Amino acid sequence: MKKYKRILLKLSGEVFKGKKPFGISPQECIRIAKEIKEIHLSKIEIALVVGGGNIFRGFPKSRDFDMDRSVADYMGMLATVLNGLALQDALEKQNLDTRLMTAIEMNRISEPYIRRRALRHLEKKRIVIFVAGTGNPYFTTDTAAALRAMEIHADVLLKGTKVDGVYTADPFKEGRAKLFKKLSYDKVLANRLKVMDSTAVTLCRENSLPIVVFNINKKGNLKQTVIRRSIGTIIC
Repeated sequence: MKKYKRILLKLSGEVFKGKKPFGISPQECIRIAKEIKEIHLSKIEIALVVGGGNIFRGFPKSRDFDMDRSVADYMGMLATVLNGLALQDALEKQNLDTRLMTAIEMNRISEPYIRRRALRHLEKKRIVIFVAGTGNPYFTTDTAAALRAMEIHADVLLKGTKVDGVYTADPFKEGRAKLFKKLSYDKVLANRLKVMDSTAVTLCRENSLPIVVFNINKKGNLKQTVIRRSIGTIIC
């Protein structure tokens, strides 16, 4: 039995690079597309927000650039468009009907983001991919995901990452780090747990939108999270 009617899935840019140091792995796009198809066949309406860190952050010596924050953020937004196009192509090769919607107008390659149009696409069982963040600098794609989830009335915000959930510390650096199964919004904010930025968490708290953080790199995790049982960490 399906658990949710409509979900918003946030994919970090790191998911797209697979085992590569940066860039887009076609194999990862195909794998993600197949997992998304599985839950789409369960009659669940799906929207996605994609990050761009695999492209811009992976650019050689990008941290050494003396670059204005706004310029860097706009470059990051463009990186999310590249990931969105790659994912759209992979999904359509799985015979799924998709729509790419961007917060920055690019009429040759995508639709401009219009809330009512996005809702109509979801009602028609199309998979909607939101790119270019909020269209504004100083806002992360986490915040964009929270905002879009609220606008489309999603039942849950799923954040697919490379770790199994939210830990007491970085599990790659601290072997004794413990996994939280459940957290409150307030604890995430008070302890400054690095799961999503504070603006995104606050938006979800104010609108009572649950967040599930899980490892999307493990095959079958997405389906288990959505349909069978909750895995990872739930924030509510």
